[in-house]
Parts: sequence; C-alpha cells; structure tokens
Amino acid sequence: MPQTPTTPTTPATPATPRRWLTLLLLLVLCYGVAAAGAVATGDAGSTYAALDRPAWAPPGWLFGPVWTVLYGMIAVAGWLVARRPGPGRRPALVAWGVQLALNALWTPLFFAAEQYGLAFLDISLLLAAVVATVLLCARVDRRAAWLLVPYLLWVGYAAALNLALWLTN
Repeated sequence: MPQTPTTPTTPATPATPRRWLTLLLLLVLCYGVAAAGAVATGDAGSTYAALDRPAWAPPGWLFGPVWTVLYGMIAVAGWLVARRPGPGRRPALVAWGVQLALNALWTPLFFAAEQYGLAFLDISLLLAAVVATVLLCARVDRRAAWLLVPYLLWVGYAAALNLALWLTN
C-alpha cells in the first residue's frame, strides 16, 4: 500500500536558553514601551477623566490591566515568530516592530501633547500595521496571529474612542 505524501512543515526551533532570552528581551521591549508611555504622559488618568467621553468609553482603571495583558501577548507572538525558521519570518518581525513603534508614539501624542487629531492618525496607522502583522504572522505561526487578535480588536476600539474624543474635545 503506497504511503500518502505529507506536506512538509517547518518545526519550531527547540527552546534553547538563547530562545528564552529572546522571549525575555521581547517582554522587556514591550513593557518598556508601556513604561516609556507612562513616564511621558504623567497623570494620564486625570487627563482622561477630564475629557468629555462618550457613554461607551471604558473607565480609566481598565486601561492598565488590559494593556498589561496585551503587551505580554504581543511579546509572546513576536517570540513565536522569531523562533520559526523560514522566509516569512523577517517580514512578520518587521511588521511587528513597526506596530510597536506606532504604539509607542500614540500615548505621548494623545496625553502629553493633547494632539488628538495626530493621535488618531497614528492609531489609524497602528491599526493597519496590526492587521498587516496578524496576516504576516499567520504565515509563520498561526498561534502568534491568534495571540494578536485581542490586540487588534482593542486597537480598533481605541481608534473609535480616539476619534470620538477628538471630535468632542
């Protein structure tokens, strides 16, 4: 009986100490973006509370826990892609870096500079970058793409909120 041909798969590189170091560095990078945003904005909670917000705006206390989880998921998604050999890895990691840079720009634009229109432009570009990152990551490691879906949804929601705040403040 002839065997059915199988589609070759690219296995993940074994988790060596170097691979764990990569995860640690990506976590530090992601949480570094969060810390830099917090330092650059001072008391963002008071700024947010003072804005005329739509009824569907979340309470200020929700942002910290949500972003803590999302940054961890972003880091793990990057790590899953970084540990996979193959030609799709580089474009996915470039997109991952672009989205993180755009993410880092939004908080100072919105809170420190109070440039709601520029912040909306940035978050719109961020949303496009996250979509590209999800699609490129899916070609390398579907788990990474799925880890980014909550981030994609949150950024979409945040973009709508940014637009509403820009139009009313």
